[in-house]
Amino acid sequence: MKRRIFPATALCLAMAFGFTATSVMAQTKWDLAAAYPVSNFHTENLMQFAKDVDAASAGKLKITVHANASLFKANEIKRAVQGGQAPMGEVLLGNFENENPLYGVDGIPFLATSYADSKRLYDAQKASLDRLLGTQGMKLLYAVAWPPQGIYSKKELASVADLRGIKWRAYSPATAKIAELIGAQPVTIQAAELSQALATGVVEATMTSGSTGYDSKIYESIKLFHDTQAWLPKNAVIVNKKAFDALDKPSQDALLKASAEAESRGWKLSEEKTEWYKKALVEKGMKIVTPAPKLMADMRQVGEIMLGDWVKKAGPEGEAIIAAYRKSAPAAAAAPAKK
Repeated sequence: MKRRIFPATALCLAMAFGFTATSVMAQTKWDLAAAYPVSNFHTENLMQFAKDVDAASAGKLKITVHANASLFKANEIKRAVQGGQAPMGEVLLGNFENENPLYGVDGIPFLATSYADSKRLYDAQKASLDRLLGTQGMKLLYAVAWPPQGIYSKKELASVADLRGIKWRAYSPATAKIAELIGAQPVTIQAAELSQALATGVVEATMTSGSTGYDSKIYESIKLFHDTQAWLPKNAVIVNKKAFDALDKPSQDALLKASAEAESRGWKLSEEKTEWYKKALVEKGMKIVTPAPKLMADMRQVGEIMLGDWVKKAGPEGEAIIAAYRKSAPAAAAAPAKK
C-alpha cells in the first residue's frame, strides 16, 4: 500500500508545484514611469489604473507606478518606453512637438480653451496620434487634459510688454515659442525642478496650470495667477508595442478596459479639481487675477501666430485635424425670433 500511496502523493505534489510555477511564470510585472508627485491628480489616476489592471487581469498583470520622475526624468520617459527600458510611461505630449508637430496641437494658445473643446480636439487628433506612436513602436492607452493654463508672475500684467526680458519657465516647445514671441527669456525647467528654480530666482514667471502651481508650491515665490485659460495640454499614457503584444489576450483586454476607464475618470477629475486648485492657491496667499483685456488680446495674437506656424509644419494631416476639430464644434444657438 505504501508503495502505491507514495507515487500518487508525489504525483499530486508535482502537479500542485507545476501549477504554482506556471501561475508565477504567467504573472507579468511592469514599471510605469511618471513625472509628477504622488499627490497630483494624474498620478492618483495612474494608481487607480494600476489597481484596476490588477483586478481585471486577475493578478496576471501588475503595474508599479514610479511617480515624481523617480524612474526617468520627464523628458526621458518617452524614449525609455520607445526603447523598451520601461514598458509603460506617462508623458506630456507637447514636450515632443520638435520631434513631430502632431504631438503639439494641444499646446497652441486659445485654440481649445475649455474641457469640451479640448476633448473635441483630442478626438480629432487621436487617430493620428496613435498612428504616429505606432510608427515609433508604441501604443496610446489613454490621455487626460490638465486644467487650463494661466500666467504666474510677481507683478500684475497689463500687457505682454510687462513680460519682456523676464526669466520665463519653458516646459515645452510651445511655451518656449511663447517666450520668444513676447520677448521673455525662456528657461527649460521640468515640474519636479520648478519649486527650487523659483526659490533661487532661476525663473521669475511661468505659464502653467493651477495644478502645477499648487503641487510645485509656486505660491511660496509668486503671488499672482492671471487666469488666462489659454489651453489645456494633455498627458498620455503609452505602452511599448512589443511589451503589449507579448501579453495574452485576456491581459490585453484588461489593460484596454482599465485604460478606457482611466481616461473617462481622469477628464472628470481634472475638471472637478480645477476650481479646487484655485481655492487652494488663494488659501496659500495667492491672488487670482482676471487678465487685463490688452493682455488677453496680446496673448490671442500670439496664439494666432502659433496656429499658423503649426499648420505649416504639420502639413495636410495637421490641416485635417484642425478642420475636423472645427467641424465638430456645436452649432451656434439659434437667434431669437423677431417679435
